Amino acid sequence: MNDRRQLGRELGLFDSDPLIGAGLPYWLPAGAAIRHAIEEFVREVERRAGYQHVYSPVLGKRELYEISGHWAHYRDDMFPPMGAGSDQMVLRPSLCPHHALIYRSRQRSYRELPLRLAELGGQFREEASGALGGLTRVRAMQLNDAHVFCPPADIATEVAAILDMIGQAYDALGIRAHHYRLSLRGGTGKYAGDAEMWDRGEQALAEVLDRRGLRYESAAGEGAFYGPKIDVQILDPAGRESTLSTVQLDFYQPRQFGLVYVAADQSLQRPVMIHRSIVGSLERLVAHLTEVHAGAFPTWMAPVQVVVLPVACQQLPAAASLLRRFIHAGLRAEISGPDRGTLGARIRSHRLVPYQAIVGARETANDTVSLRLRTGLALDPIPARDAADHILAAADHILAAADHILAGAGPLNQEPGNRTALKG
Repeated sequence: MNDRRQLGRELGLFDSDPLIGAGLPYWLPAGAAIRHAIEEFVREVERRAGYQHVYSPVLGKRELYEISGHWAHYRDDMFPPMGAGSDQMVLRPSLCPHHALIYRSRQRSYRELPLRLAELGGQFREEASGALGGLTRVRAMQLNDAHVFCPPADIATEVAAILDMIGQAYDALGIRAHHYRLSLRGGTGKYAGDAEMWDRGEQALAEVLDRRGLRYESAAGEGAFYGPKIDVQILDPAGRESTLSTVQLDFYQPRQFGLVYVAADQSLQRPVMIHRSIVGSLERLVAHLTEVHAGAFPTWMAPVQVVVLPVACQQLPAAASLLRRFIHAGLRAEISGPDRGTLGARIRSHRLVPYQAIVGARETANDTVSLRLRTGLALDPIPARDAADHILAAADHILAAADHILAGAGPLNQEPGNRTALKG
C-alpha cells in the first residue's frame, strides 16, 4: 500500500522540523514543482471560467471575525490574537471575510453579477497536536478558495457549474469522488442565522443534487456555521474518508457585512455568497495525489518530466546540450550521468519520471535521442532538436488539462504514448 508520508519523503516532496513546529511542513523542490504546476492549472481553469483572482492578507483584526461570526462560532479552531499597537490581530482561519470586504469596496450593480473572486491563499487552524499528520492535517494550509456573489435566483446555475468544474478537475488530476455529502445544520449552538435562512439553503442544494441525479448522504451537524454545504468525499487507498472539495451557501455573512447590489429597478438587494473550493487545500490534494499515483504523477505535474541519461562519459557534452534544450522549452528536466551508476541502475532509479532521454554513441553521432517511457516502452530515435516538442505535444501539460475541463472531456491521466497527442 502507498503511504503518503513515506512516499512524500522518499520523493523529496516535503519535510518538517521541530524548530518550525508541528503541523507546519515545508515544501522541498520536487514538491514545490508539483504545487506550482497545480497552482497554474487551477488559476487557468478558473480564469477561463470567469473568475477574477485577488490577493488578501493572512491577518485581520479580531473585529473582522466578530462581524463574520468566526469569533463566536469558530474560535476554538483559531490561533489566539496577537497585539499590534492598540489592535488585536488574528491569523485568518478562512478567506471569506476578506473577500466580502473586497466585494464591499465599491458599489455593485446587478450587471456585474455573478461576481466570482478566487484566491490561492493561506489560512491557519489551531489543530490539536495529536491530530496532525504529514500534509493531510496541518496548521497552515494553502487553499484553492473562491467566493461567488450572485442573486438568489442564480444559486442553482452557479452550484451546478461548480460541481461540473469539480468533476472535470478530478478527471484531469486522476482523482475519483467516492460520494457526495449534503452537510446540514445540527442541534448544537454552533450555527449562526435563523431557521428560514438555513431551510432556504438546504433546500436549494438538495434540489441541485436531485436534478443532477447525484446520490448523496445527508449529514446533520456537518454544515459550516454560516450555512449548508455539499462536500465531495474521497477515499485514500487505505479506505480513509476525507473531504477534498466543497460548495457552501451563505446568506449570513452578506447580511453581517451589509453586502448589497443595485437591482434593475434601482432597489438595493442582498446577494448570496457561495463558498467554493475545487481542489481543497494544496497540502491535502498533493498528499492524496501522491498515494493515488504512487509517485508516478501525470506528466504535466511531475516534478521532473524528463531525465537525460548519457550512456558513457563521452556523451556528457551532447547530453548537456539536450538538457539545455529541454529547459529552454519549458520542461522540468535534469541529467543523471555515468558517475551515478550503470545505465540500467539509473533507469531504475528514475522509474517514476515520465520520459527518459537516452544519449549513447549512436545518438551522439547522429544528433538524435532515444526516448523511453516509464512504462518501459522505447520509442524510435528522433532528432535531438525535435525531442522537446515531441514531449510537449504528447504530455498532459497544463493548458491541455485546462482545455479538457472546459470541453467537458473524459479522463486526462493516461500514460503518455498511449493516447492521442495534445497540442498546447
